[in-house]
Amino acid sequence: MSGDDESSGWQLTESDPGVFTELLKSLGVPLIVDDLYSLDSDSLSALQPLHALIFLFKWIPTSSDRSDGNYDPEFPGFFAHQVVNNACATLAVLNALGNIPSLPMGPQLSELMSFTTGMDPQTRGLVVTSADWLRQAHNTLSPPSAVSLDGLGLPRKSEDAYHFVVYLPVMGALYELDGLKPHAVRHAPFSQEGEGWLKTAREVIGARINTYPAGALEFSLLALREDPLPTLQSQLQQYQTAGHSEAASEIMARISNENSKRERWAFENSLRRHNHMGLVHALLVALAKSGKLVKAEEDAKKIMSERIEKRKAVGDMDED
Repeated sequence: MSGDDESSGWQLTESDPGVFTELLKSLGVPLIVDDLYSLDSDSLSALQPLHALIFLFKWIPTSSDRSDGNYDPEFPGFFAHQVVNNACATLAVLNALGNIPSLPMGPQLSELMSFTTGMDPQTRGLVVTSADWLRQAHNTLSPPSAVSLDGLGLPRKSEDAYHFVVYLPVMGALYELDGLKPHAVRHAPFSQEGEGWLKTAREVIGARINTYPAGALEFSLLALREDPLPTLQSQLQQYQTAGHSEAASEIMARISNENSKRERWAFENSLRRHNHMGLVHALLVALAKSGKLVKAEEDAKKIMSERIEKRKAVGDMDED
């Protein structure tokens, strides 16, 4: 969940697969995160092996439902509470990673997991969010704003808060790990046949999504999965050795798509790391020298006024 107060230096994080994958890389975990646009069988099957689903939704303080699940105070796995704002994205990732058996991870994360073994969720959350190296890894792709409005006496307006939770299989049942809830939430057990835990996850998450108005865009879903590149490269070598050119061509196309996706992520992450204030300043100076700044300012004000009126018309903005 995001907020301005009590963030303890944790910055907002985008719900973006490139951001999460870079975080996993910095943690020494050989997994990636992909967008999930549908919960149908084909979409889920294409991302296998799949370890967890990360769900982002609009958080409502009065919402205390457990989506038909039951609190499990004796949950034997890794579960940490969220004790500071803005840390829920990384916390959701850790709550997932800590429950994946035999998962390789970097030395710092491995030490953190080992150190927090046996702790209650509240204490574990305090320890996790006190780790400077983890906060730095989290903040790398969500730098603080270069422009601060603090001290200007401007009125504060409430903003929508969004929150990350994770769904994953633990000991034969689907669990929901939400750092804002007192305990892990146990949903229905699942069959090892067919789709396994993903069938139960589809039902639980689908029911939750159905509580939003039709067409609402107040949630997103990400899949925590194995990196497909090593397997694809191994398959390509096998097909090429066996002389199966058609199958090899299909694998090469999939490898190309994966590499293109990673190149796009790398470019977008480089933009997130960069401070663009120098560029903005240079553009403003150039407009002023060419005598176009005043007109550009007037045009911008006109466009913004039109946007505000449109939002007011649909009731999407407070009247100030």
